[in-house]
Amino acid sequence: MTVYYRDQHVQVTSDVVRVDGVIYPVAALELVWHKRGAGTTRTRSRRVGRGVLILIISILPLAAIVCALSLVYSASDRAAWGLAAGVLGVGVIGAIALLPLAELPLGWLDRSYDRGTVVNELWIRYAGHDHLLLRTTNTLRFGQIYRAVQRAVEQHAG
Repeated sequence: MTVYYRDQHVQVTSDVVRVDGVIYPVAALELVWHKRGAGTTRTRSRRVGRGVLILIISILPLAAIVCALSLVYSASDRAAWGLAAGVLGVGVIGAIALLPLAELPLGWLDRSYDRGTVVNELWIRYAGHDHLLLRTTNTLRFGQIYRAVQRAVEQHAG
C-alpha cells in the first residue's frame, strides 16, 4: 500500500480514500473531478484585501519615482541640481534601509495565495452517486489532495 497524501482529515492511499472517517475504495471510484464552488464572504474579503495590498505595494514605489522625477525636472540651475542630487541620494539610502520591511507585506501577499480567494471542490462518483469529497479554500492543500487521488486512481487502473 502506497500513501499518496495524509493529514488530519484526509488520507489517500493506493487502496482507499478516507475523508473525515468516510472510506471510499479506490477500485470503486468511477469518476473524479473538481470544480469551483460558490464564493464565501471570507474568500471575497481576501480578494479585496489582496487587491488593496497589491495597490499599496505598487503605489509607494510609483509615488517615489514620480516625486524624484518632478524634483529633477524642477531643478533648473546648477545649485538646484546639487540639492536635487542630495535629496535623491538620501531617498535611495532610505529606501535601501527600509527594504527589509517590504518582506512583511510581501509575506502577507504570498500567504493570501495559500489561503485562497476561491472555493475548490473535489467530487467523486462512487456507487453511481456523486459525492462531495472535499471543499476548501486552501489552494495548495487542495492541489496536493486532488493530485494524490488522481495518482491513486491512475495506479489502480494501470
